[in-house]
Amino acid sequence: MNNSIAFKTLLFKEIRRFMRIWPQTLLPPAITTALYFLIFGKLMGDRIGTVNGASYMEYIVPGIILMSVISHSYSNVVSSFYSTKFQHHIEELLVAPVSNSVILAGYIGGGIVRGLVVGVVVTAISMLFTLIPFQHIGIAVAIVLLTACLFSLAGFINAVFADSFDDISLIPNFILTPLSYLGGVFYSVAMLPPIWQTLSLGNPGLIGVTDIDIRIAFAMTIGFIVVLTLLSLYCLHKGIGIKN
Repeated sequence: MNNSIAFKTLLFKEIRRFMRIWPQTLLPPAITTALYFLIFGKLMGDRIGTVNGASYMEYIVPGIILMSVISHSYSNVVSSFYSTKFQHHIEELLVAPVSNSVILAGYIGGGIVRGLVVGVVVTAISMLFTLIPFQHIGIAVAIVLLTACLFSLAGFINAVFADSFDDISLIPNFILTPLSYLGGVFYSVAMLPPIWQTLSLGNPGLIGVTDIDIRIAFAMTIGFIVVLTLLSLYCLHKGIGIKN
């Protein structure tokens, strides 16, 4: 089988999967974003004032966008690939003349597309509440793409090792959610004690404000992507969590 055809088939299948149930995949982040801005941005923002030279409403926009991209790119891959294992569709891929890298790229591509679509939806909702002072758009887009790729890979690995549907909710509940709220979305990490500042450094830089050198952010993100890609390919090659 031609690898490009196999990749397009997997990618389009993943895109159609989440677009077909858009009330469950695209509508919730729009509602959640509106609630964030009503509660944190409007009701609390007027009392907080400015953070690092930006209004509180403007400051929380990049974090909310990226938080949505993270959760949806991750959940798309972990739910899709685990369902493939659970329903035994994975055997069809394993016996087909498709390379492991194409299988991985197809699922990760679907997660990235969903993350980007959700990011656009959340950005549109954000602009109803505040005028976003876009700066460094190229850097922001690159960070969003790399982040969607990183957490799609994390979702893939979670799905590989998951033995039940309960297992695919462990990481979002106990790791992703706490890290999201400790990542400087609703506050500057400079407000935290030193040890928590070290753990929380990070900001997408959409409004020209960052708590960490952007070169370090890119290097760390790309480094994690490389490591998780190699781990994912190794798991596929050995059949870990798939053939047993």
